[in-house]
Amino acid sequence: MTGLPITLDLQPRIDASLAALRAGQGAQALSDHAFSNLYLFREAHAYRFLPGEWPGVVGRTYDGAGHFMPLFDIGAAPLAVLDALIERHGCLYPVAEHQVGALPAGRFACSANDDDADYLYAAESFRDYAGRALAKKRNLVRQFLAHHVPEAVPFGPSLEAAAREVLEGWMAQKGKNAGEADEHACLEALTHAGRFGLEGFVYYVQSQPVAFVLAQALEPGVFAIRFAKGLDSHVGVYPFMFQHFCRSFVRPVVWLNFEQDMGNPGFRRSKRSYAPQGLLAKWRVSHSP
Repeated sequence: MTGLPITLDLQPRIDASLAALRAGQGAQALSDHAFSNLYLFREAHAYRFLPGEWPGVVGRTYDGAGHFMPLFDIGAAPLAVLDALIERHGCLYPVAEHQVGALPAGRFACSANDDDADYLYAAESFRDYAGRALAKKRNLVRQFLAHHVPEAVPFGPSLEAAAREVLEGWMAQKGKNAGEADEHACLEALTHAGRFGLEGFVYYVQSQPVAFVLAQALEPGVFAIRFAKGLDSHVGVYPFMFQHFCRSFVRPVVWLNFEQDMGNPGFRRSKRSYAPQGLLAKWRVSHSP
């Protein structure tokens, strides 16, 4: 097979390159540009690392397209290098909009679709769920707090078992078998949360864990929600959980990134129900027809 498997030993090298791509991008930083994302979903996308002068990660998108994720600024690479990478791997992806703008006009075919795009929200909208568009979320939080007195505990290694209990309950309530949905990735995230910079809370009701959220800082004040699981038996726990995170996290939360919906209708409805400020495009760069 081409390239090297994505292992934990590669984290310092890959994370440094991806941090450089995120630096200064603020809310426009792509959720994909983090080693944790590559490692946790290495099997789903058949990711492999290609070292060299122009390093990157090869894999397949959710819709089956072969791609090369550049671990460098494509605007600084010779066009011949980009041509060769596209020829070999199908397309460059994901590419941020500012990088697409640095390419010569008309030289490449650049496309983006909503299935790939990150959902971006101003954290302020979660703090009170103000306005008509978020009235349902506001009412769900009220309903949750009318029936429960939740306790939020910052996530740490001692709470891994509690979060696993929530995940197991979530799988059962969703009718999922072992290994389905994102169970494997979520379990690894709980185990490696510290080294991946995943932070959040476990939520308890009457001393029983009922939900957890793990987020990752992409840029100061900008957090990708990597995993959020709550028991359906506790109606309103999700809007409560996001509200609490934005209000109570140890550092300021300015933006939330809910990642992509992968074209899944259920994910799309859920993410859009929180009234995103916009969709953050991830571009595919290929050869013109």
